[in-house]
Amino acid sequence: MIVIPHFREGRSFAVRSMADFHLYPDAYESLVRLKENGFLLIVVTNQPDVGRGLISSETLEKMNLFLFQNLPIDDIRVCPHTKEEGCGCKKPKPGLLQSASKDFNIDCTASYMVGDRQSDVEVGRAVGCKTVFIDLGYTAETKPENADFFSRNLKEAAHWIVKSS
Repeated sequence: MIVIPHFREGRSFAVRSMADFHLYPDAYESLVRLKENGFLLIVVTNQPDVGRGLISSETLEKMNLFLFQNLPIDDIRVCPHTKEEGCGCKKPKPGLLQSASKDFNIDCTASYMVGDRQSDVEVGRAVGCKTVFIDLGYTAETKPENADFFSRNLKEAAHWIVKSS
């Protein structure tokens, strides 16, 4: 979607170092298109590797700073917890979207949740967003069946969002 993950065993894994931190080629252009069409751009991400001690908070902060400096995004919301912690912010639970909605006065029913996992579609649906599933070909994860739009990449997703809004 925005950052190219590591792929193995039919699924993706977050990168853990700045050396491995690279943006998809269409990320900037796609986000600029959305921004030019009046969209507020908020990244909502699960980062359980922080909770597991596999990546430091400082490294994650550097990655987020890079995103802020290189992309037209307005905010980044991070859940650093592991599944076992059972927090209310780890997608598919709606905590991150609810807090962003409150802080930015966002009408979720007029918003879009874009993601590459079933949990992204679930959390978007939970708060009333239209949902876009970007199919990166994961074979070890269940694909959602109820997204509003299925896409192959962020550029295609951005085009549909602009066209349908």
